[in-house]
Amino acid sequence: MAYPMMKKMDILRNTILALMLLMAIPSLQAEQSIPDVAAEGSAWKFRVYLDDKEIGYHHFFLAEYGETRQLKSVASFEYKLMFVRLFHYEHENSEIWVGDCLQSINSRTDANGKVFQVDGHREAGEFRIAANEGQESLPECVMSFAYWNPTFLDQSTLINTQSGEFQQVIFSPPEFEELVVRGEVFPSWRYRLTAGNLNLNLWYSANREWLALESEVKGGRMLRYELEDPGLPQISNDRTNASTLNVLDATPAQRGL
Repeated sequence: MAYPMMKKMDILRNTILALMLLMAIPSLQAEQSIPDVAAEGSAWKFRVYLDDKEIGYHHFFLAEYGETRQLKSVASFEYKLMFVRLFHYEHENSEIWVGDCLQSINSRTDANGKVFQVDGHREAGEFRIAANEGQESLPECVMSFAYWNPTFLDQSTLINTQSGEFQQVIFSPPEFEELVVRGEVFPSWRYRLTAGNLNLNLWYSANREWLALESEVKGGRMLRYELEDPGLPQISNDRTNASTLNVLDATPAQRGL
């Protein structure tokens, strides 16, 4: 029957599009100047699962030069049913940052044949962004959904780097949990992020190192990122620091105020 197959394809498409709209990423103009930082350990490499089925990967590579940071992100997802490819997703992006202010974005996404592109750059007094839906002027200092940068947890608005939309976000107060990472149990803090119809769970170490991501999708299925490579971050397993972290120090944005 075709209907169950189409339903599964729609669920996966809606999930991946919603999530990848928010992925933090970077300027293809800077891509050639970014070294192979994976060898230096400045990398987050995630396996991506839909429930228990591995569907691809999403890798982040970071290089720092004084106040300037360059991030490159590459993702590839594929979903098959009975050896038939129902959906594919390719995503390659670059960003340049100075401090915690985004300087430029260039991202290109192929979502099952539909192409999205975002180009943006900071100039005097504003951040100019162009996407499929048109152009827009934003405040001069903005951030994308930069999960790798814990400062993003303090924001109330973020750039959606697939659509170019400047979205309002809400973070819940952090909750302490133990999380299995690469087969080892770590103390962690879970944040719930809400942005429109998107609801994510994000886990960070006591030192606010990004550890995992999870999102419930239509039909009760779960899309999740599992850290696969011991590159960056070098995760802290200091249970004393974790237990004494003062949640009251959370910013107003983190408390949803």
